[in-house]
Amino acid sequence: QVQLVESGGGLVQAGGSLRLSCAGSGRVFSSLYAMAWFRQAPGKEREFVAATDYAGGSFLYADSVKGRFTISKVNSLSLHMNSLQPEDTAVYYCAARSKMQSSMLLGDYDFWGQGTQVTVAS
Repeated sequence: QVQLVESGGGLVQAGGSLRLSCAGSGRVFSSLYAMAWFRQAPGKEREFVAATDYAGGSFLYADSVKGRFTISKVNSLSLHMNSLQPEDTAVYYCAARSKMQSSMLLGDYDFWGQGTQVTVAS
């Protein structure tokens, strides 16, 4: 069983930066699991943010974060967020799927963390 725990959320001013981390139990970081970050703003559906393949060598990004956010998968999963804007305010979730290739589709992921709140003040 894979368990994921996010950390690093908080309150930041517009234009600021945050780094989210996702720690996992089981073999999620030493085995063939692609991983991703999703987010959910109040009153909105959960949406894709960024994903990486099992090796941390290929990446997918939502257009809204491209050039500002960077995902990495080494011994944990990270999301470096720069130039944050109020519209980035959401609960951010870490997700893993027992496939080598990443996906932008929420339904393709098997395991989810509880989420970490990111609030960007204007």
